[in-house]
Amino acid sequence: MDNLLIFDAHLDLAMNAIEWNRDLTRPLNEIRAREMNMTDKPDRGRGTLCLPELRRGKIGLVVATQLARYSPLGSSLPGWHSPQQAWSMTQAQLAWYREMEALGEMVQITNLEQLNKHLSLLHNANIEKDKKPIGYILSLEGADSLVDVSYLYKAYEYGLRAVGLSHFGPGRYAPGTKTAGGITALGKELLVEMEKLHLILDTTHLTDEGFKDVMKLYHGPIWASHCNVRSIVPTQRQITDDQIKQLIERDAVIGGMLDCWALDIRFIDTVSDPWQLNIKLENLVDHWDHICQIAGNSLHVAIGSDLDGIFGTEQAPWDMNSIADLQKYQSILLKRGYKQKDIENIFYRNWIRFLQKNWK
Repeated sequence: MDNLLIFDAHLDLAMNAIEWNRDLTRPLNEIRAREMNMTDKPDRGRGTLCLPELRRGKIGLVVATQLARYSPLGSSLPGWHSPQQAWSMTQAQLAWYREMEALGEMVQITNLEQLNKHLSLLHNANIEKDKKPIGYILSLEGADSLVDVSYLYKAYEYGLRAVGLSHFGPGRYAPGTKTAGGITALGKELLVEMEKLHLILDTTHLTDEGFKDVMKLYHGPIWASHCNVRSIVPTQRQITDDQIKQLIERDAVIGGMLDCWALDIRFIDTVSDPWQLNIKLENLVDHWDHICQIAGNSLHVAIGSDLDGIFGTEQAPWDMNSIADLQKYQSILLKRGYKQKDIENIFYRNWIRFLQKNWK
C-alpha cells in the first residue's frame, strides 16, 4: 500500500528544538541516544518526531507552533514571568524555523499561491522525498506572548496565520484547559484585530465559556487543530457534541490528537502505561467515527497529532514508535469501513480544502 500525503495540523517543533534541545534534523535514534541518561523530563529518550521521520511518513505539510505561556504569580504551571519574556521565547522559536528554512529543511507557507506551489512539489514524483522541504504554517498556541494587541501585527508580518487564545491554566487573553470562565477583555480586543487580518482562530484549549464567546464574536475562519470527543473521554479538554455541531456549521475541521489521556479516560499521564491499557492508534478512529456520524460525512475530521507535545512514546499509542506510523491509519481505516476518498480527506484533503477556501 503506497503512502499517502499527510497534513498534520499540530506539531510543537520549535519547542522541541529550543526547550528540549533536540536537533530535529538528525535521525530519531540519535536524538533518543543523546537523551538516554537524562531525567529532567518524563519523555526523555522517547520522542517520536524529527524531520527525517516526517519525510519517511510522507508528512509534507504541518501546522507548526510557537508556544510560550505567561505564568502569573501563584500559578502552579511552568511558564514565563512576564509577557515580554514569553514573546522573546517565541522569537527564539521563530529563529529556529528560519534556520530550518535556510538549510532547505522547511518552507513557510502563508498564502494560497505558496500552498499550491508546495502541493505541486510534494506530488512531483521526479524529486526525491529527501529533497522536499516540510511545508509549515505558523500557529501561536496560546496568545499570552503577545505583549499587547499591536504585537499581533508584528507576528502577522513574519507569517503567523493561526492563533489559539489559550493553552493550559489561566491566560491573559482567555482561560484554558482545567480552568473556567470566558475570554478576557484583552481577548475580545484581539479577536477584532484577528478578524481584520483574516487569521484562523484555533478553538483548541478554550473553556466551554470561552468557546461560546468566540463562536458568537468571531466571524473569521475557525478550526480545532487538536481535539478529541468528550462523549468518549469526558474531560473538559475534549469537545462536546454541541460544540462539534457548531464547528461543522462553520465548516471547520477538527484534528484528532494522540495523547493517550485524550484517547482513553483510564489513562493518567506519568502513571499509566499505554500497552497495559491497550491504547492503540485505532482508539482515535472511535473519535473520528463519532464526529463523522454527527456530520454525516468525512469532511470535518483530520490529523492534529500533537506528538511530542510534552510527551513521547510513554504517553502515545503503544503501536506507534514514530510519527511516520501515522501511515498505519490507511489500513486501520480501511478495516473500519472507510473508503479511500474518506481516508484521503482525513490524511490531507480536509485541511487543504479549508485553507484553499479561506485563503482564496
